[in-house]
Amino acid sequence: MGHRNKFIDGVLQLHILLCLAFIFAPILGSFVFSLNSDRFPSLPLGGFSTEWYRLIWEDPLVWAGFFNTVAVGLCVAVVATLLGFGGAYTDFRYNFIGKPVYLALALLPPTIPVVIMGLAMLAFLSRVNLSGNVLSVIIAHGVMCSPFAMAIIRLRLSQMDPDLEAAAWNLGGNEWATLRHVIIPFSRPAIFAALFITMAVSFDEFAVAWFVSGLNETLPVKILGFLQGQVSPRINAIGSLAFLSSITLIVFAQLLLRDPASKPVQQAEA
Repeated sequence: MGHRNKFIDGVLQLHILLCLAFIFAPILGSFVFSLNSDRFPSLPLGGFSTEWYRLIWEDPLVWAGFFNTVAVGLCVAVVATLLGFGGAYTDFRYNFIGKPVYLALALLPPTIPVVIMGLAMLAFLSRVNLSGNVLSVIIAHGVMCSPFAMAIIRLRLSQMDPDLEAAAWNLGGNEWATLRHVIIPFSRPAIFAALFITMAVSFDEFAVAWFVSGLNETLPVKILGFLQGQVSPRINAIGSLAFLSSITLIVFAQLLLRDPASKPVQQAEA
């Protein structure tokens, strides 16, 4: 039985490795070709070169898209996390008629096709004279990213003993004091993880941003523009840097969620 279990474990590990290789092979290929001296991606490689990174470093359009992306990502992370925390705490704290419908609607935006979402946001923002600027991208991405923050914080709050809140009330704390000194400290790892995750989602999203950004294009929209104009090795370089930025944010979020110091029991004792 022990040999059979080891065999099954080995097969499962091999399956996971093959899945990861299938997922990351195109990304690795893009990174390799971004260091290739040849203009077109081909094998064998022409030689090692950082020329394409130098070109994007000197390109003002890339920098403009990068600054727009960072500004949008930071704002979206804060707005989406605040909305997500409010939604998650409402689910944790209150029971009311229609709560399943409330949860379904709150978590709905990521399930909507991005083209439909982009068209809907464009139509709405045009009516209120907000389309075609950075604020419109922040609003659209905030709608898309809030469910991610809500799901992360909601999962964290589900691990909390409901009696902690009641104990704080019995000790004289009002609802705001309990929220500040009990709920938020307990949820802090999930809150920071939500900030990183929502920033990563906003950083990578291009379809909705393409509809509503106008001339204030984010970096993914710039990449799409480069693809429409010409096949340039700069795309591989930009894509590699964008991937490294996104995966760094996700790794930080995972480290926060897996931090032993943030386990529910330890937080409750604190």
